[in-house]
Amino acid sequence: MSMYGTDKRHHTLTVLVENKSGVLARVASLFSRRGYNIFSLAVAPSDNPKFSRITIVVDVESAPLDQIMKQLDKLIPVVSIRELDPADARERELLLATVEAGPDTRGQVIQLVGVFEGKIVDVGPAHLSVMLAGAPSKLDDFEDLIRGYGIVEMQRTGRVALPMLDRVDHRGQPATGTADTTEKAG
Repeated sequence: MSMYGTDKRHHTLTVLVENKSGVLARVASLFSRRGYNIFSLAVAPSDNPKFSRITIVVDVESAPLDQIMKQLDKLIPVVSIRELDPADARERELLLATVEAGPDTRGQVIQLVGVFEGKIVDVGPAHLSVMLAGAPSKLDDFEDLIRGYGIVEMQRTGRVALPMLDRVDHRGQPATGTADTTEKAG
């Protein structure tokens, strides 16, 4: 199985921060100083240009999750922190890979990319570069299968995640979410 596989040691945090210079460095420095292991990190501006959303997948064997959240909450630029339970979240990731695909295997690689709803983004005489986006487990499965053909280079973005939308039950009553959110006042 890929090193990106999901297991119980990892927790996904989504952290809304002020979109200011140095904020990511402060967050990364906190993890480094405390010896917390970051499994995956993705950051980009949110729908509001004043804020950025950082999705951090943390290895909870390096520190208890509540301790990580308390330390993050102490940083001034942090607006809110939410742990996303994988069962209540939509996680996605992007994979780019250059794969061995000579004349004998090219058709098989193209077919595999199609089965996983990926795209061929570049073609060479003996290689194909492919792109695949989806749930991390889907990318893990694709990576495991494509490895047999030979991966020349590969890059994965790290996870981005949002909570699933609340659903309404059969009586029209809103369902309640289970994710905890810590927000700062002010």
